[in-house]
Amino acid sequence: QVQLVESGGGLVKAGGSLRLSCVASGRTFSRYTMGWFRQAPGKEREFVAAITWSGGNTAYADSVKGRFTISRDNAKNTVYLQMNSLEPEDTAVYYCGRQGGGSNWRKLVDYDLWGQGTQVTVSS
Repeated sequence: QVQLVESGGGLVKAGGSLRLSCVASGRTFSRYTMGWFRQAPGKEREFVAAITWSGGNTAYADSVKGRFTISRDNAKNTVYLQMNSLEPEDTAVYYCGRQGGGSNWRKLVDYDLWGQGTQVTVSS
């Protein structure tokens, strides 16, 4: 019923910034927690950040805390990930997801809908 589409990835030098967007294209955007995950080559998809529907609560992986900021604009059906001070270790495909159940917004298995992913490459 809802499709998630990420954009904003690209190639950036270490220390640079990118802003990722995730747009829900359907008409049934509801009060879901949304999250960003990333998957580097040879590794499993890992939690990056999440935000409740109102934006009042957020969570971050320790590796990105202080550098990344998650936000959302429900009127635009969009979730954002502002990434500053990027490091080569941030290189990965970034996915946005919708939490569909469970009680742990850091767990991949609690998300029921994903976008196609957008590539972020940080050069050293």
